[in-house]
Amino acid sequence: MCSCDSYFPNYRQDWQCICIAVVFVMFITTLLVTLVMAMIWKTSLLWIALFPIIFGGAELLYLSSAFYKFVEGGYLPLGFAAILMLIMGTWHYVHVHRYKYELKNKVSNNYVADLATRRNLARLPGIGVLYSELVQGIPPILPHLVEKVPSIHSVLVITSIKYLPISNIETNERFLFRYVEPREYRVFRCVVRYGYNNKVEDPREFENLLIGNLKQFIHQESLYSESSHSLEGEDNAFEESGDTMEPSVEVQDARLPKRFLDGITASPVNGLMDEIEFIQRGMDDGVVHLLGETNVVAEQNAGLVKKIIVDYAYNFMRKNFRQPEKITCVPHNRLLRVGMTYEI
Repeated sequence: MCSCDSYFPNYRQDWQCICIAVVFVMFITTLLVTLVMAMIWKTSLLWIALFPIIFGGAELLYLSSAFYKFVEGGYLPLGFAAILMLIMGTWHYVHVHRYKYELKNKVSNNYVADLATRRNLARLPGIGVLYSELVQGIPPILPHLVEKVPSIHSVLVITSIKYLPISNIETNERFLFRYVEPREYRVFRCVVRYGYNNKVEDPREFENLLIGNLKQFIHQESLYSESSHSLEGEDNAFEESGDTMEPSVEVQDARLPKRFLDGITASPVNGLMDEIEFIQRGMDDGVVHLLGETNVVAEQNAGLVKKIIVDYAYNFMRKNFRQPEKITCVPHNRLLRVGMTYEI
């Protein structure tokens, strides 16, 4: 409305501009309230159907009458809306194609097993946190980095930060880990989930939460693995004994909990503690954040419109309008930017 006041000196044109803008806002509000009634308030279907029919119908009727004065000033808010839609559409179009490129060129988990056989690959002290939008698979930026600089941190955590359409996610449920085989190479996948009311931590606090939850994951995986092996050993012992063990079934069942616990706490404790201490030593050596600086360009056989959208419009917006949220506060001595070009 301020733009209408400054653009049109005539009161009549100013009113027509404001009229269309206000009615559009009212109609969009009606649609959003309908979604709230269905998803949040859990209102009955009858009221959900009546609300947009009654209020939306009246607003559409009012909007149609305002369009009769389109040439007298109503075009200005629609022009602003078209520009904003063009910006959002350009960003979304390139972002989707960039994600599809990563999905198409992602590396399977067998790549880590192949790295283990390379003798010229150095393991650096510390923990590397590689950020990626992919939830599954290994992003193509990692092979690109290893090819140019044949080294990798002693502990590597490939991290994806996702924002979910829920209000809050507890800290103990925020980090989801899994191993990338082989486990002894200490490469992990991590998905960090935030709700729209969760506060994003500063880099130091984020590192402490990440490493703390990683230690807890290793501890739980070790207990689960050893308990599974213990139960399999007990089953094999009963199967091999056959009928000769039937009279003492109750005795064996009574001894099972003790032997089950012994299987967890005896031999694997040293390996578990060594693994956790190794993670802690990596934390003490320092955490390095690896950020992929992807340069997106249109492929050579792309059309003129696509080249303008990708090579000029999107790259202009990426350089001027957006910065990575998690990485902007990381000290420069612990931030490594890896450049790579995507042809979409």
